Amino acid sequence: MHGSAAEIGDVQVDDGGGGEGLPTSPTGRVPQRVLDEQERGGPPSASPPPHRRLLRRTARRGMAVLVLVPALGFGTAVLTDPGSWSWAPTVEETLAQPSTPPPPSPADNRLPDRPAPGVDAAPEPRGMPLPPPPEGGTHAFITFQPDGVTPVAYDPCRPVHYVINPDSSPPGGDDLVREAVARISEVTGLQFVYRGATDESTVAGREIFQPDRYGRRWAPVLIAWENEEQNPALAGDVVGEAGSVPASLGDGPRVYLTGTVSLDAPRLAEILRGRDGRRVARSIVLHELGHLMGLAHVDDEQQLMFPEARREVPDLAAGDLTGLAALGAGVCVPEL
Repeated sequence: MHGSAAEIGDVQVDDGGGGEGLPTSPTGRVPQRVLDEQERGGPPSASPPPHRRLLRRTARRGMAVLVLVPALGFGTAVLTDPGSWSWAPTVEETLAQPSTPPPPSPADNRLPDRPAPGVDAAPEPRGMPLPPPPEGGTHAFITFQPDGVTPVAYDPCRPVHYVINPDSSPPGGDDLVREAVARISEVTGLQFVYRGATDESTVAGREIFQPDRYGRRWAPVLIAWENEEQNPALAGDVVGEAGSVPASLGDGPRVYLTGTVSLDAPRLAEILRGRDGRRVARSIVLHELGHLMGLAHVDDEQQLMFPEARREVPDLAAGDLTGLAALGAGVCVPEL
């Protein structure tokens, strides 16, 4: 396995670590500013920020963060990648459980730290990803199976349950999220199930199994409209944060169990009020959901996963579609 792992009984909850990363400043950020074409007086740069595979020491949960910088002239938004945030705890701090959990109750044969194996699992994938474009395209993944080639993905034999915390949502924000989720579902073939509103926040150390709140299945993906008081990672120019938690049963294949998406409600409300606001905001949400699925940033400015929001790329492009097709064809692990 890449990186380190914390055990929940015999379930290995992995940090998704390993790989090369951008150098970080003392605050954990990689400060970058990408100028709008009108401001720099020329065509887009041929040398965009380098691709980042998340470092274990700075991205223990495989989180990806985005920065919003107002671009002069066009009034649009630019996303740059500041690296990982120092507040993010280690997997051992957030997810570690006793290495020898209490024995299951003889009455129901359930373990206290996880759902019963195979909850919601179908015997075969519930959907199929769209065929990738024949020309392919630039794409990259956040973390890999032990072979170093196959990306970690969500289990296609299970639905991806998700909830939304709408407390700070701008008008129409939840519809925007659900539209973006439907687009990701269409491309990956993964079945998403909306389980309603929640008051949960994307706090550091979120539990991946919360039976009292969500029942005896892995906690759903949490998509929350927040501000920097609710989520300190949104301080400054950060407009969103997203990532998923990979796990394996012993030495078996890794799958994502759940994840979080934190959207900066005040900044996105401002974007929505601007020119092409809904299209730009939708592209930001899609970008974040791409990270949730397992896509990393790429150096190709024609792709949505390029770390700038560009009006010319309002939707998933060929490379994004190619990567998401691979992520929709992950392995089924009913033992989890």
